[in-house]
Amino acid sequence: MSYAPEPTQVFRQSLRVLSILALLFFLSVPAASQQPFVTDDADVTPKGRFHFEFSNEFDWLQRESLPSLKQNTADIELDYGLFERLEIGIAAPFLTIINQAGTTPRRVTGIGDLNISLKYNFLSERENSRRPALAIAFNLELPTGDQNRQLGSGLADFYLNGILQRSVTSTTKLRFNGGVLFSGNETTGALGIKSRGTVLTGGFSLVRQFSPKLQLGFELTGAMSKDFELGKRQLQTLIGGNYQVSQNVSFDFAVLGGKYAASPRVGVQLGFSVDF
Repeated sequence: MSYAPEPTQVFRQSLRVLSILALLFFLSVPAASQQPFVTDDADVTPKGRFHFEFSNEFDWLQRESLPSLKQNTADIELDYGLFERLEIGIAAPFLTIINQAGTTPRRVTGIGDLNISLKYNFLSERENSRRPALAIAFNLELPTGDQNRQLGSGLADFYLNGILQRSVTSTTKLRFNGGVLFSGNETTGALGIKSRGTVLTGGFSLVRQFSPKLQLGFELTGAMSKDFELGKRQLQTLIGGNYQVSQNVSFDFAVLGGKYAASPRVGVQLGFSVDF
């Protein structure tokens, strides 16, 4: 019989991690976070600098996910400006899946699949020009999560994503993403398209800076298997933003909802981002 930590234990572990990471608040480079949006931006971490993100998302799952009812994803990401216009990143989720009463185990907790990414910004936006910023990102997800406990896919995932970013006004940005998952599958715990093989993804976000400290936005993202099967779709909408706590730290927040089994029915996300 497997052992799963009690909610208070999970909370205390998360609190310890947050306490350590709070030390980053004293660093002094201005933050420009993309979190909580799934739609990626064309910007990259400056050469020789780090960008850190922590988020915690709690989701209520679709009925098709039974016996899984809820999922909590605590995600840590660290990006580094390797060269001018080139960023390398690593992200690791810590998952908790809550199942129906009578299911054994009732609660599953552990590390999910590790993600390694490269993003290259090959075209920047210029003032008084209609030309958008363009970037391309490559992601490799390693099967570090336990597939038997639904924490990982058990597959290596190869994903390529194109990014277009355009300033609609001086305070509003529009972003489009279009990507292809070539192999593996698109799952994170109980969420995502579980079929193995090619998955097409897309999305857009519109984000506005309402004040020097507050930006809010809306996005719509989706995914579908290459065979366009009705049961292998993902559609999700998110409303959220960032509040600049200090010069280099932002508090990130969002509410989200989705359709089809691969998306959460409803969810809440809180986190923070730090540049240093």
